[in-house]
Amino acid sequence: MSDRIELNELEAYLYSSADILRGHVDASDYKSFIFPLLFFKRICDIYDEENEKLVEEYGEEGAAFMGATAHRFVIPEGHHWKDVRNTTENIGTAIVNAFYEVEQANEDKKTHEKILLGVFGSAPWANKNRLPDETLKNLIEHFSTKTLSLTNCPEDELGQAYEYLIKKFGDDSGHTSQEFYTNRTVVHLMTEMLRPQPGETVYDPTCGSAGMMISCIAYLKKNNLEWRSVKCYGQEINPLSASIGRMNLFLHGVNDFKIVNADTLKYPAFVENGKLKQFDICLANPPYSISTWNRDAFETDIYGRNFLGTPPQGRADYAFFQHILKSLNPNTGRCAILFPHGVLFREEEAEMRKKLVEMDLVECVIGIGKNLFYNSPMEACIVICRTKKPSNRQNKILFINAKHEVTRKNAQSYLEDSHIAKIADAYEKFADIDDFSKAVPKNDVIENDGALTISLYLPESSSSEILSVDEALETWVEISKKTKREYDKLTEMIGGK
Repeated sequence: MSDRIELNELEAYLYSSADILRGHVDASDYKSFIFPLLFFKRICDIYDEENEKLVEEYGEEGAAFMGATAHRFVIPEGHHWKDVRNTTENIGTAIVNAFYEVEQANEDKKTHEKILLGVFGSAPWANKNRLPDETLKNLIEHFSTKTLSLTNCPEDELGQAYEYLIKKFGDDSGHTSQEFYTNRTVVHLMTEMLRPQPGETVYDPTCGSAGMMISCIAYLKKNNLEWRSVKCYGQEINPLSASIGRMNLFLHGVNDFKIVNADTLKYPAFVENGKLKQFDICLANPPYSISTWNRDAFETDIYGRNFLGTPPQGRADYAFFQHILKSLNPNTGRCAILFPHGVLFREEEAEMRKKLVEMDLVECVIGIGKNLFYNSPMEACIVICRTKKPSNRQNKILFINAKHEVTRKNAQSYLEDSHIAKIADAYEKFADIDDFSKAVPKNDVIENDGALTISLYLPESSSSEILSVDEALETWVEISKKTKREYDKLTEMIGGK
């Protein structure tokens, strides 16, 4: 008889594990303990499920003879979930030892690389003042109430529950950044517009929990396309985020991936023959306007990531932007980047932006609604670039004003399927739609010094919602600059007569 776990039951089961930690661990640290334990329980249950099938087919001796080679993950003897569960004292130490042995035992058969190295993070499990044996025992017994095998809990469902947990822990801890969670409906929109294909490479240089790569896999599954041939690459500066991303991909059934924990701007992880590795697709939500980065080193970057120029010290947005563009395949490369609106108009980045437009890399700029940055009212935009545009899109940029395509419910803002379909359809048609989209010749943008402010090219009708203060200021600044340029031209013409 099947013990299939329904999704809502699974979500409640996982989230209630946090109740055991309340009073012992800050809400911001739940993920450090619960995610590794969940992953450990999952791989042990899959190991047991695989072993049962081997015994049924080959008998006890045959299953023992096949050993680790017949399993997706190796669980060393004495370090299974059941062994930890049977431990009655120093439970934290038993957990740490089990994690270490599992990480050491799992290697890539070709490269002998430790494929799970660092996946469990470095939480202080053995700190009895923080987590006494009784608390850990209760947590382990809670997770032991359900069997997280593939039969009971298919990859897609556990993956969805894991994403739910990431979001809930972000809510509980009051995260104002997008360190662990980017609004998934926005990610789905970005994926829908890039349309991943079987066999392609997907890259995220600031990958967090790997949600953007997983969205590409979900797109292929939804469209009944082969997805296991897709190779995923990510880099993440935060060690815990990198661990969460690895676990997330494994739990979604993705095997062909590599996530590196390092600073993308300082130590780009994917390099081939002295050059940045190039990918078919890049999706990213870089950290907003960081100021603690090595601008001097970037000014003489050995990978040529300053081909547009060197960004100001106080804003590294265009450093990430150029890194992404330099990482795109020259024939198939396309990217979708979630940015704050400032990248479209800030004066200090004007020269870089103008060069970007002149190179005809920008394909589409989309303004999306308020509150779609997680836990922030900041408005955002999506910039889509392509290394080789179709002939009908060359020397043009499509502007889409989709700020009204948003639903807010229970203090959450999100895009509905109808919103995503409308935006993606406008992008696909690449044509003018009243008050929604406009294809603008590249030269018109260059005449405006490369300004990509959406309202400059796609003014809202009088019946539309009143502009926000920020939007009004952006528009006023750009129109003032344009007026000054025209005035200077007129003065020059008069003076030349």
